[in-house]
Amino acid sequence: MSAEDLENYEADLELQLYREYRDVVGLFTYVVETERRFYLANSVDLKAHRDGSDVYFELTLRDAWVWDTYRTARFVKHVNVLTFKDVNIEEIAKSDLEPPSHLR
Repeated sequence: MSAEDLENYEADLELQLYREYRDVVGLFTYVVETERRFYLANSVDLKAHRDGSDVYFELTLRDAWVWDTYRTARFVKHVNVLTFKDVNIEEIAKSDLEPPSHLR
């Protein structure tokens, strides 16, 4: 397999993943971004913990979808994440999912 073949394969996987994301985003309430992963979820619980001078975050997601090209099962019932890095949680505005009026 050449380098170009590998790049084409990875680009195809990314395109397939984007299409799946576009198809399922309307099923979820939250977008969650961590250092390592991007999730869609319907339930999010974030707790900050102190360990001496360090702070870490415990993130619990339920009914989630994981953006991961190499994962065969992207829908998961329960996800636990522990991280010392930033966590971004956004509620998906259902109006954001509607196509612009000129495209309907």
